[in-house]
Amino acid sequence: MARGLYLLLLAQEHLNFRLAEIKSLLSLCGGRFSNQQEIHVNSPFWILDIPSEETTRKLMKRTVCAKSIFELWGHGKSAEELYTSLKNYPAERMLPYLQSNSTYKIGIHTFNKTLTQVEKIRKINALEFLPFGGKVNLKNPEHVFWILEDYGMDPNNVPEDPLHLYFGRWIADGQRELIESYSVKKRHFIGNTSMDACLSFIMANNAKVKANDVVFDPFVGTGGLLIAAAHFGAYVCGTDIDYNTIHGLGKASRKNQKWRGPDENIRANLRQYGLEKCYLDALVSDASTPIWRKGVLFDAIITDPPYGIREATKRIGSQKEISKSTEKSTENHVFVSSNYHLSDIFFDLLKFSAEYLVMGGRLVFWLPVYRPEYTEEIIPQHPCLKLISNCEQMLSSHASRRLLTMEKVKEFKDQDQYSHLLDHRYMPYKGHNYFRDKYFSGVTKRIAKEEDDNQK
Repeated sequence: MARGLYLLLLAQEHLNFRLAEIKSLLSLCGGRFSNQQEIHVNSPFWILDIPSEETTRKLMKRTVCAKSIFELWGHGKSAEELYTSLKNYPAERMLPYLQSNSTYKIGIHTFNKTLTQVEKIRKINALEFLPFGGKVNLKNPEHVFWILEDYGMDPNNVPEDPLHLYFGRWIADGQRELIESYSVKKRHFIGNTSMDACLSFIMANNAKVKANDVVFDPFVGTGGLLIAAAHFGAYVCGTDIDYNTIHGLGKASRKNQKWRGPDENIRANLRQYGLEKCYLDALVSDASTPIWRKGVLFDAIITDPPYGIREATKRIGSQKEISKSTEKSTENHVFVSSNYHLSDIFFDLLKFSAEYLVMGGRLVFWLPVYRPEYTEEIIPQHPCLKLISNCEQMLSSHASRRLLTMEKVKEFKDQDQYSHLLDHRYMPYKGHNYFRDKYFSGVTKRIAKEEDDNQK
């Protein structure tokens, strides 16, 4: 089928992440946003210009932010405009789905309003001018068509008539069921900061992870991000400084469980979902000191660095610090004594990604921010990496984290090793080092205010 317009119906969750995910998938699978429609980020309906129906199916096999996609036959700001648009739609593109030996049904989806059954039937009957030749089959039709109506975003001010109407042929649904089937609640091995399944898949999509890619997580934890990448066919590996986490030892994070079991580890997590064949390995390693041979190794790097809230920001101490340290791992494998400042974590991460990513490869990571002081100036930069998207997830009234997606656009050279030290904007990044203090300062102030309010 030739290039055409398709209507995307989006889920009303993770609103701040939808645009970045869909743009990444369009870049990966093919297609673009239609120039017929201005993008309203919070709207549940987006019109896409896609080369073929096969491409739309590829997109929908990836997205967790979209519910369904439809071949768009007509749309308008009123019923009259919709009907005119439908009458102008090329007959040769309609007829293959309206044959007399076929079956079909028409459904209605309304956003921000509920219609009565009588109203639905009236709207369906108004489409009798379309040349449907087949029989209606409500249980198992060959072709499914939908009237979709948009009544705006304000539930307290719902208009009598829809603001926009669409009609199209259903093509495919998105992967919303992955959110439940990969839920952390059902996972064999979890930690204090195991990533939400939906966000894990969004990160993998932003990174444009595809089959046979090699994906790396330098702060791998319990491997939640590796699972999402492996689901899309990538080979996955990671490192973490915590020996106990890598080997599944020590205290459990699950409620009513004191110690981790004998088979609670990253490999068991991938085995749970039939993805063990994609698992390369996870190594005990300090992210501040790369262990890899020089050269491009990874197609994507996706990670959630520690912020110092629920997980400590640590790295291996100097020889002097080690000799003074009494803190050891379970089997005396690694001494851990030095704080790993957030600014250093992110600069090391960007430098590592610039050096080890393939050209065009993507880095996707979380950056915690203190909202009253946030500006785009505090986003770490590297001359080899281009910022693709920046999405916010609220953590509290005063703190949030930004999901940043960067793409390698320049080959790494020796002079790029310490490029951040020459950046005049380097000093604002140092503010990340105090995120933990500011986070808990905000919590303390909120608790004090609540106690004060209760006493009044």
